[in-house]
Amino acid sequence: MEHRHAGAHRVDLVVYPGFKALEAIGPMSVFDYANVHLRQKGLPDGYAVRVVAAQAGPVPSDTLMGLQATHTLAQVEADGTGCTVLLVGSRHIEQVLAASPELVDWVARVAPQVGRMIALCSGSFFLAAAGVLNGRRAATHWSVAGLLAQRYPHIAVDADAIYVRDGSYWTSAGVTAGIDLALAVVEQDFGHALALDVARDLVMYLKRPGGQSQFSVSLAAQATQHGGVQAAQQWVLAHLDQPMPLALLADKAAMSERNFRRVFQQETGCSPSSFVENARLERAKQLLENLGALPLKTVAAKAGLGSEQALRHLFVRRLGITPVVYRERFGG
Repeated sequence: MEHRHAGAHRVDLVVYPGFKALEAIGPMSVFDYANVHLRQKGLPDGYAVRVVAAQAGPVPSDTLMGLQATHTLAQVEADGTGCTVLLVGSRHIEQVLAASPELVDWVARVAPQVGRMIALCSGSFFLAAAGVLNGRRAATHWSVAGLLAQRYPHIAVDADAIYVRDGSYWTSAGVTAGIDLALAVVEQDFGHALALDVARDLVMYLKRPGGQSQFSVSLAAQATQHGGVQAAQQWVLAHLDQPMPLALLADKAAMSERNFRRVFQQETGCSPSSFVENARLERAKQLLENLGALPLKTVAAKAGLGSEQALRHLFVRRLGITPVVYRERFGG
């Protein structure tokens, strides 16, 4: 893991009329709190954040507040490499993108030269339009992930990830995911302990890593409209340590097995068995994150996976890492 301590790292926060306010203020606060903790340790500031726009001056956001741009895009380009550029998203990214060809051109020129090029939420469309994400993985807000993938087929869009890092290019899901990404930047630069201090200040978990889902299984269940299907989902979530045969779930939904399977797929976009597996995986991840001393055999039992071997097989197949590695990375 890379730790930087030599001088403040410049972060150029790029905004434009109609930018998402929280996506700018959230990461800005993360870097500010990081500086506070570094000072408390007798160290110099780690970050020097500048607000950048096409022209210096006030820039209105999507809310009642705005930001004062102290530097211009031209100045950032003239100042050279080594900084982090952070470009926020917009609620109306298609209109903003069409009206901002100069910003797209600027990204195309600057992105290959800076230390980190970060796009939050729908800000990934600026990087995509500039061509710098071709052949790379990227994340964006779930509501525009399909559009990004359709419009830019040379980008591997991960529609479910909180954030994605591909080399010097970082992209995130919507709004609060920008805070998760900023915490990951602090962790990369100054280590886990400082990032955890900042997360505590913000009353946040430092455990929502890139690659984790934008949606929890329980949130998906709450969004289900069909009463019988939702009843079955809620029973699953409340009894994950028990067997989940299809006949039992269909009975909870007061439906025949065949009809239950069909309606479940239609309502949720996945099969009942996939929903159960997703719920078991999420429960196991939560246990590994929050109860680090719990034996893997117990984690498997509480998640309804039967054995430590089944737990390991699920993690490797779905996440590409073992439960032990997952706990080492994300456990408290």
